[in-house]
Amino acid sequence: MLSKRVIAIARSRALFASRHTPGSAVSMSKGWNAAASHVTRAQFHSSHLLQAETVKVPQMAESISEGTLRSWAKQVGDIVEIDDEVATIETDKIDVTVNAPMAGTIVELLANEEDTVSVGQDLFRIEAGDGAAITPKEQTTTEEPKELPDSSKKADAEEPKDQQVEKAAPPPPAPSEADKKSSPQVPKESKKELKSESKPATPAPPKPPGSRNETRVKMNRMRLRIAERLKESQNIAASLTTFNEIDMSSLMDMRKKYKDEVLKEHDVKLGFMSAFARACTLALQEIPAANASIEGDEIVYRDYVDLSVAVATPKGLVTPVVRNAENMGFLAIEKEIAALGKKARDNKLTLEDMAGGSFTISNGGVFGSLYGTPIINLPQSAVLGMHAIKEKPVVVNGQIVIRPIMVVALTYDHRLLDGREAVTFLVRVRDYIEDPRKMLLAP
Repeated sequence: MLSKRVIAIARSRALFASRHTPGSAVSMSKGWNAAASHVTRAQFHSSHLLQAETVKVPQMAESISEGTLRSWAKQVGDIVEIDDEVATIETDKIDVTVNAPMAGTIVELLANEEDTVSVGQDLFRIEAGDGAAITPKEQTTTEEPKELPDSSKKADAEEPKDQQVEKAAPPPPAPSEADKKSSPQVPKESKKELKSESKPATPAPPKPPGSRNETRVKMNRMRLRIAERLKESQNIAASLTTFNEIDMSSLMDMRKKYKDEVLKEHDVKLGFMSAFARACTLALQEIPAANASIEGDEIVYRDYVDLSVAVATPKGLVTPVVRNAENMGFLAIEKEIAALGKKARDNKLTLEDMAGGSFTISNGGVFGSLYGTPIINLPQSAVLGMHAIKEKPVVVNGQIVIRPIMVVALTYDHRLLDGREAVTFLVRVRDYIEDPRKMLLAP
């Protein structure tokens, strides 16, 4: 609690402000509120910090011990409900949100944005409540002085009567409809001109010709981790890439015929990714080495297919996983990919969404890529790269025809797959895509 002397000083400051400003009663109220705001803020911090509970940086994952405090969603004095987002911590894999453990008021922030914070470190302090707490800002606006000092009343009495009448006079009435009609109307064009003249545009100054400025931006943790993983893949895996061309005519006709019906009945867009995912799961059952991995001096073969789907986000490339894709049909795969893609764009992916994965599909064709050699996502043994569809002249039954062709690439770890197995895998995928009905006949 503050001493009576501090409160007395605040009152005297308010009184001084009222005597030196026109309109003593109004300025007395404003002066008291301004002085009282310092008191209420001090009372808020002094009384609430002692009762607040400290929230620490949560446990994020076994392999993650620290992160960068990216942003505060709440500030001191904000009222929060249970599970409201308070802060966001960026790690090398995902963004972790720190939520309020209870309803109450934020009373102190213990770290700054861009600080590196460790698991278990004190992050902020919160005072429990039911949401009825008043922030310092609210207190200053709602609190009114109970009684004005005698000196302020005397100052009001000494004012000329005409000034007092002006204070008590009501505001002028709004113009009637007749006045509006009789008043001159300003054309719309002139209104626009007046508006543009009142707020002149201030374009940014152009860069000088021949500028050699440089901008340095700190790499975020996810980009640093991606760079580390890609270089690790190049150093460890014996990577080799094989290519093939796929005639997309049959798949495009099937998609054109059924996409509206699928969208209407299942609320999902029928794309090419689900067909390639299904074709890969069938080919992986025939070539199990493409779904395996090396651990020490052992090869781990899997009976399931956890399909990693590469998704581009503003912070970098992430690969959420479609679990047990071998048991899914076109629509189930399409729905799961759409859900994971939305979570990736909204920065809502969890570590469970990206952990594991036995085979990866990367669709660079959506960005216009014509050829490319994807990089293996260790410890996986292979990755399929899809590219843009282009019309090309091809020979069909001895005749030259124009067909939509996609170039696909399979980068594989030569330590696990021989060339025969890799080429066979890619040919199987090509056969399934060129005649999607074969996928219905596969065991």
